[in-house]
Parts: sequence; structure tokens; C-alpha cells
Amino acid sequence: MEAGIVGLSYIGKTTLFNALTALGVSAESSASKPNIGIVQVPDPRLELIASFIATKKIIPATIQLVDVAGLVAGASEGRGAGNRFLAHLRDVDALVHVVRCFEDPDVPHIHGRIDPVSDVEEVETELMLADLEVVENSMKNAERKARTGDREATARLALMKRCEAALSEGQPISSLRFDDAEQRILRSISLLSAKPVLYVANVGEDDLAGESSHSRALRMWVEQRGGVMVNVCAKLEAELVELDEAERAEMLEAMGLAEPALNVLARGIYDLLGLQSFFTAGPKEVRAWAIPKGATAPEAAGEIHSDLQRGFIRVEVYAVDDLKQHGSEKAIKEAGRLRVEGKNYVIQEGDVCHFLFNV
Repeated sequence: MEAGIVGLSYIGKTTLFNALTALGVSAESSASKPNIGIVQVPDPRLELIASFIATKKIIPATIQLVDVAGLVAGASEGRGAGNRFLAHLRDVDALVHVVRCFEDPDVPHIHGRIDPVSDVEEVETELMLADLEVVENSMKNAERKARTGDREATARLALMKRCEAALSEGQPISSLRFDDAEQRILRSISLLSAKPVLYVANVGEDDLAGESSHSRALRMWVEQRGGVMVNVCAKLEAELVELDEAERAEMLEAMGLAEPALNVLARGIYDLLGLQSFFTAGPKEVRAWAIPKGATAPEAAGEIHSDLQRGFIRVEVYAVDDLKQHGSEKAIKEAGRLRVEGKNYVIQEGDVCHFLFNV
């Protein structure tokens, strides 16, 4: 699963990408090609499991992040990075929209003023204009086929007309509701404004709680649309990741923070993608695995290895809380808390699983 970072130029996108992925790419690099990195999703349950089950390694779940060049007005028509980078965004599952909410005379805004609501609307307009072009092309193809009586083409044409009307009125595709058949059609053309969005207010070091007028204005805009927003100071987070664990903890305590904002952001992206975690635990590793919510036991096994899914027999499963309460897997089994589930079992958030298979 992938999330793409979007936003205007000079708003801290690449700084945030570097802090999340520890890749250290330059802004010039992101202007010439998309940057792709892996984000670890912090989860305190991993340490908890490892405190009861001796292991050599602890491995968190991960998600892939794509950073593209900052957008400019006219990007949908090829200005700036243009359609080339908008095409990369079509491949992602969700968008992380970074919005500048800090003042800094040394980092001029491309429009000469800080106005987060105007900035976010400018980017979303470009995404909708790019979608409108895709929709119009799809309509032309569907019209030709619909004349022959093709039912699928007729359904696609009706859906594209509905999408065209919404986009022409400045409404993102995400504001509409679709049935399962319509959603399958939409997935085939990967509209940008249909993707779920997490808004990130890039705040100043003096506004970590996001109480400035800029942050409040953006929060109100996002909440009015039923969206989700998190506050992150990209500059501070980039400094924190350079520190060792003790220094980082000391700095966080001095600032009155329980954890780096990047942890909150990583979990926010994870949730935005519709993912949940299950765990495997043993002497070699304690590991979190990312799966879509609603995945069955064989599908979860397939995340580990395709052979496990192909030869799935059953799964032995218990909750992290069971381990905390009983202290060992043996005690969990003796207490009758170890469950044996079959192919139709839907994995629950936080399940600890042992898969049995035969290939």
C-alpha cells in the first residue's frame, strides 16, 4: 500500500519525507523524479510482546511513501512538474496533503503570503482538473461503445457524466457516493480526487499544538469537510530523527511531548490506508504485519509468504492482552484463551497468529 505526499512548493514536503523515511534526499532530487521510501509504523505492542517472548529482532509494520515535486497552478495542464508527477500520484492508494502553516522570512511562500486554506484549495483544484481530463476521455470511449448497446459502456458513460458534473462544479469525487459496481469502474481510472486524504499542517516550532491563526483556519476548513488533520513541525521532526534515543526522549520531555509527531502521522497514514496489524512472535523475530481491515486468515498468511496462503490449514490466535494477562503462550493455552480458527476467520486488530500450513 502506498501514500503520496502532495502540496505546493516550499512548504516542507521533502523535509517531512526525509524525517519519515530517513533517506535524506534533496529538494532538487524530488523536483526531477519522485522519491520513494519506507515508513515504519510505531507500535508499543511490539515491545510488550517481546517482553514476554524472547526474540532476536523486533520489526514494525511498514508502508510505502511517494514524494513528488510541489504542484503549481496549471500543473494539470503540464506546468511545473505537471502531468508527469500527477501520473505518479494516480498509482497511490491515499494522499498526504502537506500545507504550510508557519511564518519564515527566510523561506518565501510562492505566492508571497501564508494562506493555508487558499493553498489547499489550489492543489485540490489542480487534482480535480486533472481528473476532469481523465473523465472526459473516458466518456468519449464509453460513448462510442454505448452506441452498440454495450451495457457496461452505458453504465460507465452514466457514471462519467455524473463525475464530470461534480468536477465541473468544483466537487471532488470523494464527495460523491457510489455502489460496488461504480467503485470498480472508478478504480480502473484512478481518479486523484477520489483518494482518501490526510491533511498535515506543517507548523512552526513555536506552534506545535497548532493554535496559530493559520493552523486554526486550516483545521476549521478540514473539519467542515469531514476530513482529518494532524499538526507536524517538519523542521523539528527532522532534527529529532538525528538524535539518539536518550537525547530524543530528553528533548521531547523538555517540550512537553509524549512522542514525536511523526509517530502520530505514520499511524494516521496507516489508518487512512485502511490497514490494521497482526503479529507473529518467536525466537527469531517479533513482527507486525500490515493487512487491509477485513482480511481473512489465509490472506493474512499470504502477507508472510504465498506458500502459507496456498497451503493454509488453520491459525492459532490470541490477543496481545491475553499475553499481558497470562505471561506466556503456554499459560494462554492452559487458560483456554488460545483459539483455533479456520479459513473464514477474519483477522482482528492486534491478533497474535501462528499459521499451520501444508504445501
